[in-house]
Amino acid sequence: MFVLRSWPGLAIACVAAIIAAVLVTAVVGGIFRAIARRKGWAAMLIARARIPFGILLMVIVLWIAVAITLPADVPAGWRDAIHHTFLILTIAAGVWFAAALAVYVEDLGLARYRLDVPDNRYARKVRTQVLIIRRLTIVAAVVVGLGAILLTFPALQAAGASILASAGVIGIIAGVAAQSTLANLFAGLQLAFSDAIRIDDVVVVEQQWGTIEEITLTYVVVHIWDDRRLVLPSSYFTTKPFENWTRQHSELLGSVEFDLDWRVSPGGMRAELNRVLATTDLWDGRTGVLQVTDAVSGWVRVRVLVTARDAPTLFDLRCLVRERLIDWMQRYSSASLPRTRVEMVEPPEQQTPPPRARAQQEARLFSGTPDGEQRAAQFTESIPILREEDLDGTR
Repeated sequence: MFVLRSWPGLAIACVAAIIAAVLVTAVVGGIFRAIARRKGWAAMLIARARIPFGILLMVIVLWIAVAITLPADVPAGWRDAIHHTFLILTIAAGVWFAAALAVYVEDLGLARYRLDVPDNRYARKVRTQVLIIRRLTIVAAVVVGLGAILLTFPALQAAGASILASAGVIGIIAGVAAQSTLANLFAGLQLAFSDAIRIDDVVVVEQQWGTIEEITLTYVVVHIWDDRRLVLPSSYFTTKPFENWTRQHSELLGSVEFDLDWRVSPGGMRAELNRVLATTDLWDGRTGVLQVTDAVSGWVRVRVLVTARDAPTLFDLRCLVRERLIDWMQRYSSASLPRTRVEMVEPPEQQTPPPRARAQQEARLFSGTPDGEQRAAQFTESIPILREEDLDGTR
């Protein structure tokens, strides 16, 4: 006679429970796959919840099978340990399934907002906030699950009152010890809901241009234009200034500047600019002007302003305009190219008297030249000077 509460009965019941769980999971999955042919939400639900649902169902039916068929000769301690193990497994699988359902609901919200459209500012905002909420949801589910598992132990239940009583002191100590970590945590929450930055925003940080690739509770990943990743703490974006080129919209205005010669023709350059903009799809048609912004010293500064739908397109458009205008000047307006002018000035010659005056000076014996002055001094010294007494004696 077959005895239900026996080891063979336990084995048969466990195998039957596993088969039943697999069959139920397959039937439910088949139903949702049939729905997924017409509805996208069913495919998302299968992808997220199929595995945790199957594990939770298998743990529950195995627990039921063991509880019904466990032999009576099993010691009470082992019986309690087996039931306690199934309880912990059920809590863990249930938390996993609940977290998967929460993530599925968040995926439904994300599916409504696409990022592959020109004006995706609101979609990027929603995506950033949903991703932060998803991380918070997973963390909260893990914390609740661990708490529920710990409370299944009688020793921890008895120590619950003392733990709650000392929670304030422990919280203060932990807050002081993890001050920077908590600052980054709250900064991450602030970034998610203050709309300062969003996923796929174009920013300039630490003199690096890139896009926001990932926002977590503690750090932000910036995808730099040369495929490097710049990882910054969340508190960086709440304490330091940075540039956000897509804060309100993705359209941008950029400039191209030239220092040219004074013989440049602004009208010719303007006509060439209009021709270049008309033949490219990089320009969004909003602004395309050429102006002379400065004309001092040896240069004429010409500035071109153009607009594009986003930052990468604007960069390509500026490079195109610069290249085409340089090519136009080399081909048709070489006088516009910048030149450096140097004026050669000879030093002034020493002035010489006219020939007639020079001849008159040379004809003088005692004046006009240094040699004449010297002869005059020698000649004057050689002439005796007679006093009046000498004249009276000679009479």
